[in-house]
Amino acid sequence: MSDDKPDLARWEAAAAKEVKGKDLTWNTPEGIAVKPLYTAADVAGIDPGLPGFAPFTRGVRASMYAGRPWTIRQYAGFSTAEESNAFYHRNLKAGQKGLSVAFDLATHRGYDSDHPRVTGDVGKAGVAIDTIDDMKILFDGIPLDQMSVSMTMNGAVIPVLAFFIVAGEEQGVPMAQLDGTIQNDILKEFMVRNTYIYPPEPSMRIISDIFAFTSQNMPKFNSISISGYHMQEAGATQVQELAFTIADGMEYVKYGVASGLDIDKFAGRLSFFFAIGMNFFMEIAKLRAARVLWHRVMTKLGARDERSKMLRTHCQTSGVSLTEQDPYNNVMRTTIEAMAAMLGGTQSLHTNALDEAIALPTDFSARIARNTQIVIQEETGMTKVVDPLGGSYYVESLTQELVDRAWEIIEKVEAEGGMAKAVAAGWPKAMIEEASAAKAARIDRGEEIIVGVNKYRLANEEEIDILDVDNHAVREAQIRRIQAVKAGRDEAKCQAALAALTEGARGGANLLALAVDCARARATLGEISAAMEAVFGRFGTTPTPVRGVYGGAYGDDRRWSGLVEGVETITRRKGRKPRMLVAKMGQDGHDRGANLVSSAFGDLGFEVVAGPLFQTPKEAAELALKADVDVVGASSLAAGHKTLIPELIQHLKDAGRGDIKVVAGGVIPAQDYQFLRDAGVQGIFGPGTNLVHAATEVLRLLGHNQPPEGFEEAAE
Repeated sequence: MSDDKPDLARWEAAAAKEVKGKDLTWNTPEGIAVKPLYTAADVAGIDPGLPGFAPFTRGVRASMYAGRPWTIRQYAGFSTAEESNAFYHRNLKAGQKGLSVAFDLATHRGYDSDHPRVTGDVGKAGVAIDTIDDMKILFDGIPLDQMSVSMTMNGAVIPVLAFFIVAGEEQGVPMAQLDGTIQNDILKEFMVRNTYIYPPEPSMRIISDIFAFTSQNMPKFNSISISGYHMQEAGATQVQELAFTIADGMEYVKYGVASGLDIDKFAGRLSFFFAIGMNFFMEIAKLRAARVLWHRVMTKLGARDERSKMLRTHCQTSGVSLTEQDPYNNVMRTTIEAMAAMLGGTQSLHTNALDEAIALPTDFSARIARNTQIVIQEETGMTKVVDPLGGSYYVESLTQELVDRAWEIIEKVEAEGGMAKAVAAGWPKAMIEEASAAKAARIDRGEEIIVGVNKYRLANEEEIDILDVDNHAVREAQIRRIQAVKAGRDEAKCQAALAALTEGARGGANLLALAVDCARARATLGEISAAMEAVFGRFGTTPTPVRGVYGGAYGDDRRWSGLVEGVETITRRKGRKPRMLVAKMGQDGHDRGANLVSSAFGDLGFEVVAGPLFQTPKEAAELALKADVDVVGASSLAAGHKTLIPELIQHLKDAGRGDIKVVAGGVIPAQDYQFLRDAGVQGIFGPGTNLVHAATEVLRLLGHNQPPEGFEEAAE
């Protein structure tokens, strides 16, 4: 009988013999040792319960997808409201079930399209919304009493939500019937995404005001989507993403209660948003662990209604896992990630398109992304069983491991006074940036495989068709509409509404209620934002890159040592270290790439000047001149490179410093490389560029032409 059921010791001996003594344990970036075999002993004492019952490990509904599949909610928006509206209609006709609106960066940052700081941002990474007319056009022909609408908005959340409410009103839909979600998660903006407007304290007040208004007037509307997505995109491990997201949720609930709200009156309308990356089982376990943790947290905070303790989440497949190189591999990556979200029990899902590493999706790529979900729902049979991986030794053990590790971080946050204080102290952001730098070094060294990037590279890459938005044409059209709205409104009524909003910011009135009055009076988004900025001010920060993490991963790597020697050679020749400005121009706050470059070049021995976020080309040029840099590294992630970088180069030339080298990195399609070279860019580093390769090219530009030993063979 023992031969039919071998014990663990015999299995270990057999496995060791097969792999000749090799250790099969895998250490994840989270520090979790994953064994090659899990047995009943690993889940002893773990009871995942049943779907639909506390603590909801196995799902928030008893029937889950066997009763109704998740909502296909593709995140989309670009150019003008008219273009986005047409895109939405095409997607809804093709099987999409809910809308998820992407706004451009000018809108996110509370600027109208005619503001001089946003010349390169209008319509490029989302739809431009300046007025109530834009919002009405965006949803033209889409009945807001029948369609669930998610809006990714945080900084300018007050005017955008006010426009949405009034657009519904003027469509004949009272606000009580509006269904959907507003992201409204400002803490993660201060941590990783940086698309904020006001300082932390008034930003938290805005969130409380939205909780109060929606709980009283919009019973079907989710007043916040607490987002871990951007944390993982910024480089966080899954444990960090999980812990900090739950801790953010705790903080928001505490603020809502402190403002006088009954926890069970608003907590049931909170939702979450997680990233789904390529660590398949880790992502499944993360969603299961999140539900356990949220139930624990809400019980601790005094919630009585089980709905208040039920974590409901939207998920999006990882953007940072997409590659510019061999981009059709992204179809497989997105499919794998979509399956992980489904097996983890998401309530709605966005699947990224294959070309989103370099541009907004085309109709062709968006259709493949959308159909990925439809095929899983309609063809695979995966939706027929509730929590099909429930009871898996590995999944249940991993779920518990994530619960325990995330809880340790949450307890640290609470011991230090909550997430708002932790964010102000900066240590969560520092943890994420260290994890990001370590991951980048693993990829560059080939320790973490990315197919088509650092292994199985194509000899020649073919260009793919991309969507290119004419920023100048969109901005001109938006300016004309702003002018028309202002010309047709009752100016005295509008200014009175804006003045009341400013007074409300000074006092204790509900800001969303006052902004709805402003929207009805045809105030613009920029005017509503400025009315509050007059009291709150505008928040700004300069990145502080981590040091030692990237370089520390290389140790005695001879390519790295050769680069360090090259920097030292230039230092001796110039009498000082080579100096680089890492510039972030435009309104894009994503700073992962810029921080990685700053960290890597700093570890090599460069003197790195980390420019503040949201600079204009003129401001970046002035900083480059003041710091007397040798090279400017312009980081572009939101398609503003064709406008912003040529302006920067011209400002340097006008100042007589055309000798300063300008290189560009980030989300830059290969189709735009020649345009940038013609404008004077001397080095272009697209998504997935190995930073050792980039540093070699920058040193060459600075006059050091000797590649580090072993560089060529490593490149092959």
